[in-house]
Amino acid sequence: MEGCQETEVANGSMPNSDFDPTKSYMVLSGPQRIAVAVLCTLLGLLSALENATVVYLTLSSHRLRRKPSYLFIGSLAGADLLASMVFVCSFVNFHVFNGMDSDTVFLLKICSVTMTFTASVGSLLLTAIDRYLCLRHPQTYRALLTRKRALAALGIMWVISALVSYPPLMGWTCCPRLCSELFPLIPNNYLLSWLLFIAILFCGIIYTYGHVLWKAHQHVASLAKHQDKPVSGMTRMRLDVRLAKTLGLLLAVLFVCWFPALVLMAYSLATTLDNKVKEVFAFCSILCLGNSLANPIIYAWRSREVCSSARHRLANWKKCLRGFKPEGKEEAPRSSMKSSITETEADMKVTLGQASTDMFHSDP
Repeated sequence: MEGCQETEVANGSMPNSDFDPTKSYMVLSGPQRIAVAVLCTLLGLLSALENATVVYLTLSSHRLRRKPSYLFIGSLAGADLLASMVFVCSFVNFHVFNGMDSDTVFLLKICSVTMTFTASVGSLLLTAIDRYLCLRHPQTYRALLTRKRALAALGIMWVISALVSYPPLMGWTCCPRLCSELFPLIPNNYLLSWLLFIAILFCGIIYTYGHVLWKAHQHVASLAKHQDKPVSGMTRMRLDVRLAKTLGLLLAVLFVCWFPALVLMAYSLATTLDNKVKEVFAFCSILCLGNSLANPIIYAWRSREVCSSARHRLANWKKCLRGFKPEGKEEAPRSSMKSSITETEADMKVTLGQASTDMFHSDP
């Protein structure tokens, strides 16, 4: 960190010319480094495998590529795939091997990690908005959220993520006495700005999913009024509780994976941290990687269309291995199969008796 080193010499506070400001951030002991290496390797490999599979299925399937819902899920998987690779390589190199890079390389790594995680949260927000639009405007959903508009929203989200994440590489940096307690060369005022931006995204996710739950409750209540036979209490409870459990799971995963690290980041802005707190933060940071591992399970693998596409690809590969030419036509999901309530495209051609269930079904 040559720039900071020159400042220290000018201040007369650096007796050793080999001084490196990043060494004060390398606080993990031997056993802790081993634990970090094992956790990052396992979580990183599993997360990369899961998300790479989702990206492949989304890109290789014409049915999935043309639906905005799955474009958002594919963006989420792509961001989590990049986050898994970039975070693990950078984190293990720094905390386990105590690798030291030039200012530019170090800032490039940390800004890339920031961008991938920011894009992941941004994709979660777009997915939440997609779910809300499906329930709020079911009859005009397809005209309201077209494929072009979804791609435009994704492009804007990724550009904003980059603009928010790369200012330190562009010069918004600092020397050790002005740096964050948790990140070398990252100033506290930039960290505060990023925390506020992430807080806005999380508030948007919570607010949007709250509206999704409320609209679902209103939908079931309106069906009970318009049907000749009222919806039974057990049916209404099953629909409401099922959606509430799913949304509760989504928010719980976000809270568990992100809240500890974000709280420690905010705490570091107000006080000086000792090495014990920095050690705790290193392990809390790995929880963010856990979110990238959980997202494909919550958003993709509970979808009947993603699972159908996966079965179709496996069947084609088996036929290739046996010497048969794979079929080109993709298997369509059976209409009798129940869809995950996390899928968003509603079937508009349903009877009133089926509407309370089909509001969560994908369009066949």
